[in-house]
Amino acid sequence: MDIHQILEHLPHRYPFLLVDRVLELDVGKSIHAYKNVTFNEHFFTGHFPHHPVMPGVLIMEALAQAAGILSFKTLGEMPTEDSVFYFVGIDEARFKKPVMPGDQLHLHVSIERQMRGIWKYDAVAKVDGDVVASAKLMCAKREIES
Repeated sequence: MDIHQILEHLPHRYPFLLVDRVLELDVGKSIHAYKNVTFNEHFFTGHFPHHPVMPGVLIMEALAQAAGILSFKTLGEMPTEDSVFYFVGIDEARFKKPVMPGDQLHLHVSIERQMRGIWKYDAVAKVDGDVVASAKLMCAKREIES
């Protein structure tokens, strides 16, 4: 999936869209996507100016966005203004190495299970084949009340 298809399957927009391309997608099972991490990212001006490092929470968010694409494709749906996928849990989060400008952050997410609107995923982020972060993520699709 290119960026135009990603924009159709995620409600996120700049500066919070954290998936640049989907390399592999096995509907109902897994996704492999990536984020090109550039020095121009807005968060690098303050985290940390003398040694720029991508915040761990944004690595988790990038993994969750990849999970969102996988979920929408699995459901055969597109995001609408009437619903949203919320983060509802992060378990076993680990950060192994820093992610810096120039890195290509590969996002590997697989569905562990889906039950009563709650999705659980196994998520791993890698740079140059090395694990930089991992977690068990949980998301839930909810209707937006107006």
